[in-house]
Amino acid sequence: MKNRLSGWRGVGLYAALITLTLSACPLVATAQAIPDPWPALQQSYFPGKTLAPAPFIHITAPTRAASGDQVPFAFSIDHPMTASNYIKSVTVLVDANPVPVTAVFHFKPESGKAEVSTRIRFDTDSPVHVVAESNDGKLYVNTVTVKASGGCGGSMPGDDPAVMAAAGKMKMALGEPLKVGGINKARLLIRHPMYTGLQRDLTTNGYRRAYFIQHVTVSYNGKQVLLADTSIGISENPTLEFGFVADGPGALAVVLQDNTGATFRQSLDVGG
Repeated sequence: MKNRLSGWRGVGLYAALITLTLSACPLVATAQAIPDPWPALQQSYFPGKTLAPAPFIHITAPTRAASGDQVPFAFSIDHPMTASNYIKSVTVLVDANPVPVTAVFHFKPESGKAEVSTRIRFDTDSPVHVVAESNDGKLYVNTVTVKASGGCGGSMPGDDPAVMAAAGKMKMALGEPLKVGGINKARLLIRHPMYTGLQRDLTTNGYRRAYFIQHVTVSYNGKQVLLADTSIGISENPTLEFGFVADGPGALAVVLQDNTGATFRQSLDVGG
């Protein structure tokens, strides 16, 4: 997992190199074809692996979004979630983003189904690849293309003390009354600016330091039902909708950790 998400550390350097390149190179009058980044990404993140096309990975996303800042995105995978046969992880890659791996979601049979709904960022128009790995090591992939831009960089005002003070605060709720033995849907709202490291501070004209949530752990009655390793591709003030199987009334607990090492906790008693 460190290999898939280690790219965020270079986002400041990436931005500086882009600025230098644009200032040093004249504009080319004739358009040149942009090579497809996916073959290189597949080799980098899944070296030597075969990814089978999988129409049972259902992806929900707009064909075109008004802005790349907050693009609704969801996946739902029609696959068993039993103790011996389940989807153990799902990697979401936005191919053209500076850090392509937006998040890796880890599931257990107690998750009920490998599905998540959230909001993500797009630096420019890009395919999105969703790669699912089953517990026996098989890899499956599906893809969509979204037209959206401007979500990773741009300019923004200086720090708002209220925004920084609220970072890490959460709200959580169930969509319906608890279903014992069935799949329950929960919605988590997180306050966090999710700075990418590519955004310019209008006060200093420098790049704002990357500041984002990098781990989300959800458990029910002490059993993990979802773990998410997240990066700068997740939008500001993230939302996360997910499922879990309940064996009875209990506590749904969330632990967040951001890239500064800060930890935040929230819990919800359900079914009591």
